[in-house]
Amino acid sequence: MKSKQSWLNARISNLRAKTETEQQRLERLKQEVLGEGEAASRPTRRSFLTRLGFGATLLALAGQAYAFLRSLKPNVLYEAPQRFKVGTPDQFGEGGKFLEDKRLFVFRQGKTFYAISASCTHLGCTVKMEKLNQPKKVKTRQREFEEQYEFHCPCHGSKYYGDGTNYAGPAPRPLDYFKLELAAEDGQLIVDMEQKVGQDFRLTV
Repeated sequence: MKSKQSWLNARISNLRAKTETEQQRLERLKQEVLGEGEAASRPTRRSFLTRLGFGATLLALAGQAYAFLRSLKPNVLYEAPQRFKVGTPDQFGEGGKFLEDKRLFVFRQGKTFYAISASCTHLGCTVKMEKLNQPKKVKTRQREFEEQYEFHCPCHGSKYYGDGTNYAGPAPRPLDYFKLELAAEDGQLIVDMEQKVGQDFRLTV
């Protein structure tokens, strides 16, 4: 009886050992299978490069589409009007008045007015009006006059007589004169910078 009991115990221990071994095998197999799945879900270098290339292509197409759509909308440049009012004659004293925002000199001599551009004819710098210490006689265009001021360009040293005629420096021609009119509705002086006039132009009011 005792031997049967011993044999039964040994058999049970053997079965338990087999069962534990089978469980360990199952656990190992489970880890292997799950480990391969995780590895498969990780991005490879090829898939990363594929995604990167796809993204770059999309960006390039989006840029082309934006450029095409932008070209359908024209650019508009807003320029300041070239014909404008500068005030009534009584607002101008004898001599020259510089209108900085227009880069323009408006001169008054008694009842006559004229307008000279302040843009140097060399490269477009703004010339400065320099008052002379004492008047001097100048002969230009076969006429002689007494001037009290001159125009000097601070950029490259061009110099102009008081009537705008260039006489020194790289300026290739005299300063521009612009047409002046008197507005019928309010009596203001109108400068038309689209219409150049000769140096002899004068508006009498």
